[in-house]
Amino acid sequence: MADRVGADIEAVRRGIGSDPRIGYDFLYAGVGYGGSCFPKDVRALVQTAAAYGRSLRILEAVEAVNDAQKKVLLEKITARFGDDLTGLAFGLWGLAFKPNTDDMREAPSRELVAGLLTRGASVRAYDPVAVDEARRVLALDLGGDPAAHSRLTFVESPEQAVAGADALVIATEWKVFKSPNFAALIELLSEPVIFDGRNLYEPEAMAELGVEYYSIGRPYVAGQRAAKTLRMARG
Repeated sequence: MADRVGADIEAVRRGIGSDPRIGYDFLYAGVGYGGSCFPKDVRALVQTAAAYGRSLRILEAVEAVNDAQKKVLLEKITARFGDDLTGLAFGLWGLAFKPNTDDMREAPSRELVAGLLTRGASVRAYDPVAVDEARRVLALDLGGDPAAHSRLTFVESPEQAVAGADALVIATEWKVFKSPNFAALIELLSEPVIFDGRNLYEPEAMAELGVEYYSIGRPYVAGQRAAKTLRMARG
């Protein structure tokens, strides 16, 4: 909703979290939750209630919203580049469902990678610890589409992921991704375009750097795209 109405979800988060009965923990916008516990436990509660003739509508809504949230970043990418991504390359930072683990169970990156590849894109993915597990899991996810799987490459550094890429996509909030050398990053990218699924960077800072920046529930930053449009309009 913040995306639609032009609100800043960070301001909303601070307002909600200021209530001591709620607090700030876990009130962060992103591309959905995953892992081995929360998805399984929510699903088990819903199924147990159904077995006893009850409907846990709030938990059912939690599942539905999380499933939809995992699609948000891909929707932003296709809104920018079109649904046919053939010939485009994306650098992906983060594969695990959260930092400091290699757990790929129900990780949001899985749906994102599959969506990019099946639309014809190439993906170069980096994660500090989850590459081996991601290689195994994504091979299973994409087993029915060898052509798509062939366009997925795992690399050994964040820089290798973005070199020559049409955009950087961030799916996991690893500490190493929070303070990159932006001058070097912009130089490596084909164009300075970032899709940030974890709201790691400040929109104002991205605007100053000329980065075209898409995040979750915060204002879009046009970056150099706006400057190019203005130059074209002026002829």
